[in-house]
Amino acid sequence: MAKIDVDQAPTRFGSAYPPPFDAPCADRRRWMLGDAAGLTQFGVNLTRLAPGVWSSQRHWHTAEDEFVWVVSGEVVLVTDAGEQVLRAGDCAGFKAGAPNGHQIQNRSDGEAMLLEVGTRAPETDRSDYPELDMIVGPDQVYRHRDGTPYE
Repeated sequence: MAKIDVDQAPTRFGSAYPPPFDAPCADRRRWMLGDAAGLTQFGVNLTRLAPGVWSSQRHWHTAEDEFVWVVSGEVVLVTDAGEQVLRAGDCAGFKAGAPNGHQIQNRSDGEAMLLEVGTRAPETDRSDYPELDMIVGPDQVYRHRDGTPYE
């Protein structure tokens, strides 16, 4: 398949985070373009953030690189180093294994669209949420740092 019909691509609304961590991402919409194309080595998502919505909780990956490009709108990139405004045409990247918690927040009054690209390493990747008592491993079960699963 060459051309992807975005409207027919698999879509995910909100997040899989346990409450209350899911609330800031509840109005997030992701079109999984990589899945629509049958890609297996890396993922590609088109993500819509309504005003006030976050891309994720602040996190970092042990085995997956991440890249994001702002297609439209204005967002705030939050990292360990602080905050930076990103506008259409700006991009950022995060190397696997670098413990730099990051997230994108739409603090504007308008919608923002992001193109996200990342490695697919589901057998080995772990995500750490440095501000929260939360980690997730290859089993995709969100856990407290002591290993107890969230309900």
